[in-house]
Amino acid sequence: MTTENQTPEKTEEVEKQAEMMRLLTQVYQHSITAIKSGFPDNEVDGQIMNHEQFGPLLVFHVKNEQGHVYSCGFFLNELLNKFQKGTNAATYLSSFFVDLMETEGGKPLPQPPQSEDDVTHLIDNELIPHCRKAVQEEFEPEIIHIQLDLHEQYGPVLESGFQAITEGNNVCAVPIPILMIHYLLNRDPADIIINGLYRIRDEHGLGQP
Repeated sequence: MTTENQTPEKTEEVEKQAEMMRLLTQVYQHSITAIKSGFPDNEVDGQIMNHEQFGPLLVFHVKNEQGHVYSCGFFLNELLNKFQKGTNAATYLSSFFVDLMETEGGKPLPQPPQSEDDVTHLIDNELIPHCRKAVQEEFEPEIIHIQLDLHEQYGPVLESGFQAITEGNNVCAVPIPILMIHYLLNRDPADIIINGLYRIRDEHGLGQP
């Protein structure tokens, strides 16, 4: 018979992993319950995934009366923040599916790019054009500059700003991987940029466009 003595470091790591699994399970169950409260007549399920860069992701699926499935994913910390702050998590989660259901026939998660060429095509032909169009529409008639740039620390970023604001904090730069993961979770990547630009307007004492 052989015995193995676990070191304190190994024991602590095992305990951390067990605690993480308990946390994930709790957030997952609370999220399922929250979504079901918004769609009591629909089938709701989900899955827990792990992303190499962004960590645990929770993906949920709502099947409507016609059998069409709508899927949307969320970050663990995002959901933890909603539940811990006591905000209406059910309204928050359900709102994404309400928007997705405007697309007839269902909306599953997009297929991830399989090659570098696929990534480049997605960025150049879908992500950037979509973000540019959505941001311009949000802030019309303001003139917005949106361009791909290379950040020393974060790598490729999509940089946006108001032509009329030339001093202080006047640029919103979002790393391309963040925009990409939102797109792959059926989330609108333009929302990140739009929210950042609204913060810039607030910092400069500007109201709604």
